[in-house]
Amino acid sequence: MKNKKTMRATGGVLMLSALAAGVRADGFSEDSRATFITKNFYFNRDFRDGPGQSKRDEWGQSFLIDYRSGYTSGVVGVGMDVLGMVGLKLDSSPDRTNSGLLPVHSDGRAPAEFSKGGVMGKIRVSRTELKFGNGFTTVQPTLVGNNGRMLPQTFQGVTLDSTEIKSLSLTGVRFDRETDRAKTASEDLALFSKNGRFQGIIESDHFTMGGGTYTFSPQLAVTYQRAELEDIYRQHYVGLMHTTPVGEGTFKSDVRYFVSDEAGAGKGGKVDSHSLSGAFTYSLKGHAFTLSAVHNGGDTAVPYVNGTDIYLPNFVLINDFDEPQERSWQARYDLDFARFGVPGLTFRTLYVRGDNIRLASGEEGKEWERDVEVQYLVQSGPLKHFGVRWRNGMAHNNFARDVDENRLILTYTLALF
Repeated sequence: MKNKKTMRATGGVLMLSALAAGVRADGFSEDSRATFITKNFYFNRDFRDGPGQSKRDEWGQSFLIDYRSGYTSGVVGVGMDVLGMVGLKLDSSPDRTNSGLLPVHSDGRAPAEFSKGGVMGKIRVSRTELKFGNGFTTVQPTLVGNNGRMLPQTFQGVTLDSTEIKSLSLTGVRFDRETDRAKTASEDLALFSKNGRFQGIIESDHFTMGGGTYTFSPQLAVTYQRAELEDIYRQHYVGLMHTTPVGEGTFKSDVRYFVSDEAGAGKGGKVDSHSLSGAFTYSLKGHAFTLSAVHNGGDTAVPYVNGTDIYLPNFVLINDFDEPQERSWQARYDLDFARFGVPGLTFRTLYVRGDNIRLASGEEGKEWERDVEVQYLVQSGPLKHFGVRWRNGMAHNNFARDVDENRLILTYTLALF
């Protein structure tokens, strides 16, 4: 059945190509663009205590080409998007794998290289766009694709986006498969179950989502989405984004509310979560100060798809602060040195603390994390768009292993045409 799904998606793209050949292709090539992205990534996660692997320490190099065509002219526009990705091992060993940079073979070793890709067809009518195939790198509140290593996580399925109504953007999604950031083959979507939150990494046939965002003004927007991982969980999301000037600066409010329960056969076990969070940022002359808080009510964590990120403000470098009944808060400071004559240089540091976690032992769980990040992006000259990024994190708790982590990332982005 999985092969049939892949064949249907591929066949649909081929049919679209044939259709494109029969109409005027004025915009197909003229509006096309291609981007080349290379990333050199060193990852070190040091477990400070407990049994098992003492650290994850790997180094890799990736290359990605992202081609996006324009649309053929006429009432119905047709186009195609293509992703090509290659990852290379620079350093790894069986006792240091599972960093998320590289695949791991059955012998415990990372391969010298791996590759993956995707082809998507797209059809546009007026201000409504249908895309289908493999290669979606989605960022939605209810499904945030992971791009935190060398290559992005991708999805196979169909999306529909429409902005026919003024100030209202509507979106619908159905995904049948996903390809993890460090894998080459697609897999069924599954439930994430860190620290035994649910009954394991249970697979599902598909993920669906529908919703929209209404923009009342450039300063205020409200989003609603309903999502379901078939036979596992159902989820409603409401979010509000608001900005307003305060003195010489700007104050931004970001409020998010998730309500989740089990769906269909409930193969992942009980799901009972209502999570309310808010992040409030004041920006002034290159400085930004953020305070955020999250409360996970209900009997379980907020569920999300395995391999993805969760759309909570306290999801940070190492931890997601999404344990059952957890209350967490964050203090964060950002500095943009452009204000001080060094454009492209940024600094960030944050601290998150969580408590009130309901552990299986009946005791209260507690955790904290401190992160620091420095990034520089060259602004001009032959190295324009070359970036250097260092990320450091430290996470401690009373129910799992403590972690120290460093990531050094070199990137270069080039517009081919």
